[in-house]
Amino acid sequence: MTTGTPSPQQIDTSTAHPARVYDWLLGGKDNYPVDEAVGEKLPPEARDAARQNREFMRRAVAWLAGQGIDQFLDIGTGIPTSPNLHQVVQEITPAARVVYADNDPIVLRHAEALLVGSPEGSTDYVQADVRDPEQIVERARQTLDFDKPVALSLIALLHFITDDQDPYGLVRDLVAKLPSGSYLVLSHAASDIFSDLAAKVTEEYAKGGIRLGLRTREEVARFFDGLELVEPGLVTATDWYRGTPEHTIEQSGIYAGVARVL
Repeated sequence: MTTGTPSPQQIDTSTAHPARVYDWLLGGKDNYPVDEAVGEKLPPEARDAARQNREFMRRAVAWLAGQGIDQFLDIGTGIPTSPNLHQVVQEITPAARVVYADNDPIVLRHAEALLVGSPEGSTDYVQADVRDPEQIVERARQTLDFDKPVALSLIALLHFITDDQDPYGLVRDLVAKLPSGSYLVLSHAASDIFSDLAAKVTEEYAKGGIRLGLRTREEVARFFDGLELVEPGLVTATDWYRGTPEHTIEQSGIYAGVARVL
């Protein structure tokens, strides 16, 4: 079942947008020359990082669905890249409810395809910015029951929220609205794993008008303050595995973790 009837809005093709650059890195076609120009200047490892983020998300939400979590709020969802979060979780739990939120109008254009979920489940799309958590949660309540556990997904989003925009406060506000037994799923680009590469990525994004706030492991760990990290803890994206086969060792400049709301 699908819900939500978003209205068209004008797409700014004169400025690069993180969701469209990410789409380009994943090999997608829903981007513009201004986004491609940023992507072309990024180191080749940026494509690996985009893929690793998606793979982590799929493993994490599949594990959560297997644990009985059937409600998901995915903020910064980006342009649809199959399999999407709702496809992963509804394959395991057909009645799962999923709400996507993103601030890029181009994602809105793909909402109809994005919202196609299982007949038993429910999916919705909210055009809103993570910097407005009240609006996101208010709209999400139309689909999700916040009296029951919800998995909050913030995948490769928070490094686009610089310190002057209070990223820790935003996460605290969102988590505070979740009941006990909920989960936070988070990935974040590192500044301290491949520092030279991180500096290059930050520089090229800045040239495209996109500010980045890459962070150290200690700084990323702060997003999980007051929560209970599940095994294997805060690790690189390629090292986060639960209940899945042994994986091929691959370096990653992305931190990832899943934590339970107490």
